[in-house]
Amino acid sequence: MTITGMSATRRTLLGGLAGAGFAASARAQTRERVSLVLNWTPTADHAAYYYAKAQGWYEAAGIDLTIETGRGSGASAQRVAAGGAQLGIADMATAMLARSRGAKVTAVMVVYANSPQGFYWLKSSGITGPRDFPGRSIGNPPGDASRVMWPAFARKVGIDPTTVRFVNISPQAKIQALRSRAIDITSDFYNEHDLKLREFGEDLGFLAWRDIDLNPYGNSVIVNDDVLAAKPQMVESFVRVSQRAFAACVADITPGLRALMAAVSGLDEANQRDQWKRILELMRDPTTTSVALGAFKPERVAADYELLRTYFEDVRPMEASQAFTNRFLDTAIRMPAV
Repeated sequence: MTITGMSATRRTLLGGLAGAGFAASARAQTRERVSLVLNWTPTADHAAYYYAKAQGWYEAAGIDLTIETGRGSGASAQRVAAGGAQLGIADMATAMLARSRGAKVTAVMVVYANSPQGFYWLKSSGITGPRDFPGRSIGNPPGDASRVMWPAFARKVGIDPTTVRFVNISPQAKIQALRSRAIDITSDFYNEHDLKLREFGEDLGFLAWRDIDLNPYGNSVIVNDDVLAAKPQMVESFVRVSQRAFAACVADITPGLRALMAAVSGLDEANQRDQWKRILELMRDPTTTSVALGAFKPERVAADYELLRTYFEDVRPMEASQAFTNRFLDTAIRMPAV
């Protein structure tokens, strides 16, 4: 992109942000305490929430926001459904699976319009692809969305889901466990792809789920249904502030990363910048560029639900359209096409 083109994109985004601006109201004097539980530890894909919080945008909207570290999409969906947090970040398919089993959660904004899921291995271990997974170990945390969705992946590539052994490791231990060969395979988000490339080089094996036409919606903002019914204005305020913050980060990630790193220790800025470049790929699809940043396409949600019904047991009947809503989104804020 030329400097002129980049400036034009930035002006378009900032114009949308100005249109999305709002004044502090009487609600700001009686701010409501709201908890947002993340899917994992904070990284670049969470920078927008930290940036909006640092800028005082949530406060201006009447929200006293607490951001909590998560332990996987399954765990965050359970926590929100139980009322332990009003809002959360969870893989959409994982949230829908939980909803079909009675969890009271609804998605109100998609962050990853494309699945970030992928499997990594070392070519030197003799693995050439998923057909070599049987008899091997996969290391990831118990609440990892890829472990929840594993049956769908396994059946998609034509292997028995029961032929692998899962090993519990923390997100921070994935690379070390792979390097030491304590595990054969690990799952991880595409965000961290560059870090693994630097670590393993040509020995790195990788398969993105979306490359085998397994592309369910990824991380999404979910809300407890009782909260949604009782406090729709708060939910709308949170969604629109978050949209505004993501759009600001798309225009220039530097302030967002500064806010993230001021709140979270131990992050490497260069790695986070690499992550953000990958995240932009995951956020962009025809719906987020034409309808609104954060918008779901109903047909895709319905297809994701059918995916669950095809590959999982105990997926109870429900209307896929009830698993999400776009009604809180500001349609003036959209992802740039490039």
